[in-house]
Amino acid sequence: MSRDSGPVDLRGVRVVVTGATSGLGAAMADALLEAGATVAMAARPGPRLDEAVRRRSAAGLSAQAMPLDVRVAASVEEAARSILDQWGGVDLVVNNAGIGMRTVNPRFFDDPRPFFEVSPEGFADVIATNLTGYFLVARAFATAFVEQRQGRFVNISMNHETMRRRGFVPYGPSRAGAEALSLIMTADLEPYGITVNMLLPGGATDTGMIPDTMEDATRRSLLRPQVMGPPVVFLASSEATGVTGERIVAKDFDAWLAAFRSRARADG
Repeated sequence: MSRDSGPVDLRGVRVVVTGATSGLGAAMADALLEAGATVAMAARPGPRLDEAVRRRSAAGLSAQAMPLDVRVAASVEEAARSILDQWGGVDLVVNNAGIGMRTVNPRFFDDPRPFFEVSPEGFADVIATNLTGYFLVARAFATAFVEQRQGRFVNISMNHETMRRRGFVPYGPSRAGAEALSLIMTADLEPYGITVNMLLPGGATDTGMIPDTMEDATRRSLLRPQVMGPPVVFLASSEATGVTGERIVAKDFDAWLAAFRSRARADG
């Protein structure tokens, strides 16, 4: 939120964040938790997820583990049913789980390779996680949202330039597909009062997707994952009621929010 509006109170807001144990997902989960939301931290089951939830619970935050594999429909559906039954509903789903270029080329930053050197298995795994995973998670919650006649999706995206960047198959196509999916979701769900927005950092971000070979000076210039906190908290808040079809760049969020509020005053 803009610095002049005070802290946002998200007590009573129920959120699912996929890929929540590291990087952008962890930063968004933390921002939502610190604003008072109850957050299901969704990730593959194991010690990493358990420890992430334990640390936040120990700090008095309302975090819960939601083990799932976004690539597997049955896993996603079971996890969604479980959390919906336990909570009685969900207010916001943040589609964030993803894997990056380093899974097919550990040196993609300084030694980009052409698409025809990418293995079919590597291509399929990135698409399954970054695109099919978004579809499966959204599909699993959409029916409940339609029944509730309310609900919000936030799908994490990236710069259009990166989608077209040399050496960025399959990551670029996976995120371009997820963006197209988001636009279609927006149109399909609007009649039911369900909102869909896209959120992206706005530049290279210091996460586990960055290659280990990157020079320290370059790494220091990267955005921090915490840049995603203010916009995702806004999108979970009452002020964002009815906001849909937006593509919000986190590093430019203050300017976007000022313009949004100016339009709201003019329309009010």
